[in-house]
Amino acid sequence: MTKIIGLTGGIGSGKTTVARYIAQKGIPVYVSDSEAKKIAELPETVSEIIQFFGKEILNTEGQIDRKKLGNIVFNDSEKLEKLNQIIHPKVKQHFSDWLQEHKEQPFVVKEVAILFETGGHKDCDYVILVTAPTELRVERTMARDGLTRQQVLDRIQNQMSDEDKAKMSDFVIQNIELQDTLKKIDNIFLKIRKS
Repeated sequence: MTKIIGLTGGIGSGKTTVARYIAQKGIPVYVSDSEAKKIAELPETVSEIIQFFGKEILNTEGQIDRKKLGNIVFNDSEKLEKLNQIIHPKVKQHFSDWLQEHKEQPFVVKEVAILFETGGHKDCDYVILVTAPTELRVERTMARDGLTRQQVLDRIQNQMSDEDKAKMSDFVIQNIELQDTLKKIDNIFLKIRKS
């Protein structure tokens, strides 16, 4: 039976960097955010999103303007919840199909930003949480996404706290120095292999 290892962390924690490193080691990694983006661009998903959020979220090409939509949902938890209700069941099904394709593997990694918020941790055999000090997360996200300091802090505020996530995680990686983080990942996978 393939073990599912959940990998999560708040915005700017560095979970994507961790996921890339794990994938380089030959372990299949399902990156939920990028799969969700692809699913969100499917015509049937787009029409569901427009039905709820209206045509004002479209850009001039008639596609969903991710920045406009992001500004709406990251400042309104009810609207974020609605968007998640549209996208998450589709991602869940997609992951299920992906898992079938990798059923010969001893384990796979499922990278999900909101693993606990969606109850996805219940489907995992282990959960790895990637954390970083708030200031470092803010700097990383501002540099990566071109957001203002306040926009990043608002998004962090809208996410479950690292303290709450840590209580439900099997492993916690404080991601400050990359080399140190990579060593921690190697040690975690040694433990998982032995279990």
